[in-house]
Amino acid sequence: MNIVALLVKVAGLFATITVGANAFSYTRFRRRNLGKIRSPIDESKEVLADFNSHEHKEGKFFFGLATAPAHSEDELDDAWLQFAKETPSSPSDAVPGSEAANRKKIKLAVGAITKGLAKNKHIKEVKASASADVKPPTNNVAAWHNAPHAEDRLMFWSDPDKEVKLAKETGVTVFRMGIDWSRIMPKEPTEGIKEAVDYEALEHYKWILNRVRSNGMKVMLTLFHHSLPPWAADYGGWKIEKTVDYFMDFTRLVVDSMFELVDSWVTFNEPHVFTLLTYICLKKPLVGIAHHVSFIRPYGLFDTGAVTISNSLTVYPYIDSISKKLDFIGINYYGQESVCGVGIKLVETDEYSESGRGIYPDGLYRVLLMLHERYKHLKIPFIVTENGVSDETDVIRRPYLIEHLLALYAAMLKGVPVLGYIFWTVSDNWEWADGYGPKFGLVAVDRSNNLARTLRPSYHLFSKIVKSGKITRKDRSLAWNELQKAAKSGKLRPFYRAVDNHGLMYADGLDKPQWRPYVDRDWRFGHYRVDGLQDPLSRVARVLLIWPLIMNKRIRKVKVKHTDDTGAAYASPFN
Repeated sequence: MNIVALLVKVAGLFATITVGANAFSYTRFRRRNLGKIRSPIDESKEVLADFNSHEHKEGKFFFGLATAPAHSEDELDDAWLQFAKETPSSPSDAVPGSEAANRKKIKLAVGAITKGLAKNKHIKEVKASASADVKPPTNNVAAWHNAPHAEDRLMFWSDPDKEVKLAKETGVTVFRMGIDWSRIMPKEPTEGIKEAVDYEALEHYKWILNRVRSNGMKVMLTLFHHSLPPWAADYGGWKIEKTVDYFMDFTRLVVDSMFELVDSWVTFNEPHVFTLLTYICLKKPLVGIAHHVSFIRPYGLFDTGAVTISNSLTVYPYIDSISKKLDFIGINYYGQESVCGVGIKLVETDEYSESGRGIYPDGLYRVLLMLHERYKHLKIPFIVTENGVSDETDVIRRPYLIEHLLALYAAMLKGVPVLGYIFWTVSDNWEWADGYGPKFGLVAVDRSNNLARTLRPSYHLFSKIVKSGKITRKDRSLAWNELQKAAKSGKLRPFYRAVDNHGLMYADGLDKPQWRPYVDRDWRFGHYRVDGLQDPLSRVARVLLIWPLIMNKRIRKVKVKHTDDTGAAYASPFN
């Protein structure tokens, strides 16, 4: 019995220390990252933001639109197309030397980008409340095999003018696009780069760049946008040193051929997705990276450590290693993620995009201030190289656009040097492993009708903001009131991320959407009220701590008094 009692005491002590350590860790995290935002924007004024008033040595603040080869180019036999055409992995794929094993390498190279969180595949049990039609996809890429003319993407290769002119008419001055490595080098350059390069493709890209410039826009060109060539995936990709040499050859070729047509370069888009090993720095024009940053927060008390580790591994290391060679830091920001155990939690009280990103404009403000604090000694400016939301209804996109621009403007008022803002994207396109499900475009695309385009209301709102350089209180109210009307009336919208029985979103998209109501929550910039931790222990602790305070407050506020037999007055909390 003494041994049992000792073990119980040790276990109790261990539990107490564990809870205490995590509570201390969360307290520090909350103080540093979740403090109340005191917005420098005066919401009583008619003009809430005026980007015309901010200039830098490169000129005025700019607006842009973005696309990428894998999302938009037709006639492109890249790793993504091969990944989409193949069937999901099976045990036979692991047989060394087999044809299936060789195909598996491509799947791993591409799948690693989108399915890094798919460790929960064994618990892919769709909630019982979901429609019986909502099932995990049976293909590598969801909403692709059931999409008309899937391989055509947006036909940007054969007919770029549609996208370019749509971008031009919004008034933007920067068009961000990419150049596909596998299109320029369709085979491994084992016998020299000249034998491996498709020079006709190189000239065609130059023609597209000239089309952009002739429409009055500057070019921001991305060299690597998740486009590892299939031949590189076959031997191990970035894990093998020769890939770095090949990429250097590819980069030199592109820069030497196109330097007169490009105004700014993005070497790597979201570099922490791969283990990226190199960076090329040129003096002119501007050179930088586009770094994906989500605002990550813990769902429960014991998730704080995972959040801290995730931030330390993904946010800073790559930028730290090259920061002294950068002309700017590009930020790709889409929203927040609540970490719960080994997955991402769907918080029912938060609003989400169709692709499962929590909408949180405050996060962009916090991220910009956080990165500026770390790198301000180097005097590196920032560009928001991607920001957007998948929303076919376009009801969320309008307030999303306004609130994120207000967050950006507030950061600028706080001293963060931001050169420009690039929205993702012009038209609905192929969204990685989610296929054609989530709709990110300012312009809708009818894939059954020759890719016909239809301008969404957000297209006109974006154009108005770009051309005026201002956000007004009226624009904000109109956009927000429409969303509130939809939320209060119980309207539904598509959602392309399935959820298991534990409330965790898994990495695969859906061929057909679930239908989710709009959430009646104020997520406008500076208005979002942070919830407390939601694990059972934290909830119980909150009740135990808050209940005495509530009762004490009620006692003091009771106005109805009772008199006893002696005439003494007392207040009853039960009234």
